[in-house]
Amino acid sequence: MDIAALIAWVVTALGGFYLLGTWIQRGGIRQQQSGTSRLPAPVIFGHFALAAIGLVVWIVYVVADKDALAWTAFGLLLPVALLGFAMLARWIPVHRERAAAAAAPGAEGTVPAERHFPVAVVVAHGLFAVVTLVLVLLTALGIGGS
Repeated sequence: MDIAALIAWVVTALGGFYLLGTWIQRGGIRQQQSGTSRLPAPVIFGHFALAAIGLVVWIVYVVADKDALAWTAFGLLLPVALLGFAMLARWIPVHRERAAAAAAPGAEGTVPAERHFPVAVVVAHGLFAVVTLVLVLLTALGIGGS
C-alpha cells in the first residue's frame, strides 16, 4: 500500500504542478498587489512546500520502512489538505464568476489567474489528494500492508 500511496502522491503532485504553473503564468503573483487573485501566495506556496516535504518524507519511509516516518508524512499531509480545502473554497466563486462573465459579453476586465484552472484538473487533483491521504493513513496504521 505504501507504493500505491507514493503513486497517488506523485499523480497529485503533477496536477498541482500544472495548477501552480497556470497560476504563475497567468499572473497570480503579480495579482497579489492588486488583490485580483483570490488565492493568497502564502497559502499556495505553503501548500506546495508542505506537500513536497511530505513527499520526500514518504519516499524515505518507503525505503527505510520506519513507522515514525509514515506518521510524520501523514502529519504533514493534514495541513496540506486544510490549505487545499481553503483554496478550493476561494476558487469556487471565481469559477462561478467565469460562467457569469461568459454570459455577459464585454465584461472581461482583469480576471484572476485561477479562473484559468481547468475544472477537470482541479477535481482530479482533489480526488487524488483524498486517495493519497487515506492510503497514507492506512499504511501508517499498518492496514493492508504486506
